[in-house]
Amino acid sequence: MSEKQQTTVEVTAQDLPLHCPQPNAPLWSRHPRVFLDVTHNGEVTCPYCSARYVFKGELPKGHH
Repeated sequence: MSEKQQTTVEVTAQDLPLHCPQPNAPLWSRHPRVFLDVTHNGEVTCPYCSARYVFKGELPKGHH
């Protein structure tokens, strides 16, 4: 059996609003765009590809 390999991506406030797949993702690995809230607890996992996004730095307070 094959297992999905989980990718971990560090993101900052400049990457918000965060969505997956990222613009630099290879064409073969693209899936429908989904917006992810990484500001809730500092990390989030994409429901499509299981990529794990981890916020680096101080979490923003309020809206941008």
